[in-house]
Amino acid sequence: MTVLFPSIPPTLGALVLFLAGVALVVESVERFVESVAESALSLGFSAFFLTVVLAGTDLENAILGLAAVFGRLPDLALGTVFGEALFILGVALGIAGILSPFETTVPRSYLLLTVGSPALFFLLAADGTVSRLDGGVLTLAFLPLLGAVYVLERHTDTQYLSAEEVADRIEADGNQHASPDGGPSDADSDERVAWWTLAVTLLAVVGMTVGSELAVIGARDVLATLGISGLAFGATVMSFVASLEELFLTVEPVRQGRPHLGIGNVVGSMLFFVTANVGVLALVHPLTTDGAVVTVHWPFFLGSLALVGAILFRGRVGRPEGALLLAVYVGYWAANGMGHLVG
Repeated sequence: MTVLFPSIPPTLGALVLFLAGVALVVESVERFVESVAESALSLGFSAFFLTVVLAGTDLENAILGLAAVFGRLPDLALGTVFGEALFILGVALGIAGILSPFETTVPRSYLLLTVGSPALFFLLAADGTVSRLDGGVLTLAFLPLLGAVYVLERHTDTQYLSAEEVADRIEADGNQHASPDGGPSDADSDERVAWWTLAVTLLAVVGMTVGSELAVIGARDVLATLGISGLAFGATVMSFVASLEELFLTVEPVRQGRPHLGIGNVVGSMLFFVTANVGVLALVHPLTTDGAVVTVHWPFFLGSLALVGAILFRGRVGRPEGALLLAVYVGYWAANGMGHLVG
């Protein structure tokens, strides 16, 4: 670290490297998702389903977690799973309720799916370890959960949002690609757009890879310098920084009068975190789930998830509810700090 930053204190240099790496990952993931969304919209899926898949499948968290596991910091990776889930439930949804109180009728099937989603993870982690076999089971479990959302949106009266917004977007894109004289679309222009999208996607992948490496190197030096446990750091600082964009993914749709999209981000994120995200991490390196995981992280996560489920069951997220969710998240940070001091 001193070689990279010879004129500044090691701790500050580590923080700078960590923050730069996380910022690069977040920006790269955003560009990657945008390029994928351009193709996904043409499939005619409902906007809610696309939100669950594209926003809920939190690639930056998974990438940072994998980088931490490969960097021999599995506790840091596990901390980001719990930390970002708590951030979405407590901060993102809480601030949305405080800034723009809203009402929404979430189908009971989605509430049950979301609140019950951690059950398999909880059972497999009960022995104190999520093994590679457990990781494979959790990873595969994400597919039927995603399939359930697809079926509910596609074939039943539980559809949370129709594909009209998707159709409008496709029509707008079609008008942009049409030639000014009303003739056929410019094939050469479409080909250039396709190649440009591919280039952006590949560049985003490179950015995610480089950024995650920088973040883990910086995090490792911070942990070594300050003596903070990887689990606590991942659950608080790392997940907080990496999750800031979740505020926009949740708050902005609510502010625009489309709370279903904000809820879609919450639903998708929970399904992803407790199955594929933690599952892939365990496939690379078994995860230890005793100690603070049992006394701090599980109680706060399950409590927050149950609280959010109850609030959405009532159908209104107002300022009192938002303040309560934020208070729980603050308590989570305090519990991590106390756990570190006790340790």
